[in-house]
Amino acid sequence: MLQKINQDSFDKLLLDNEVVLVDFYADWCGPCKALHPTLEKVATEFDGKAEIAKINVDNNRELSAKFGVRSIPALLYFKNGELVNQQAGLQSATTITQNLNQLVVN
Repeated sequence: MLQKINQDSFDKLLLDNEVVLVDFYADWCGPCKALHPTLEKVATEFDGKAEIAKINVDNNRELSAKFGVRSIPALLYFKNGELVNQQAGLQSATTITQNLNQLVVN
C-alpha cells in the first residue's frame, strides 16, 4: 500500500522496513500525478517485501533539502536505512520494479 509520510514519520519508516522507496512529489506537479498510478501498482506488487511512500516537498522542505531533491518527482531507494539509489523524473513501472527487485533480493 502506498502511504503518505512526513518529516516526523520518515525515520520510523526507514527503521521499520528493510527496503523503502520514497517518492518526493508536489500536488501541483504534472509528472508526479502521472507517476502516482504506477507507484500504486508497484506498491501492490511489493506488498510485504518493500514499503513505498510519498512525501510532499512543499510541506517537508527540510527533508527535501537533506537529500538534495531539486527536481520532482524524485524516487529515493533505501536499504537498511541507507540511501542506495535515486532517480529524478517520470519512471516506468519496469524501471522501478527492477530497482526494487535488486534491493529485495540482495
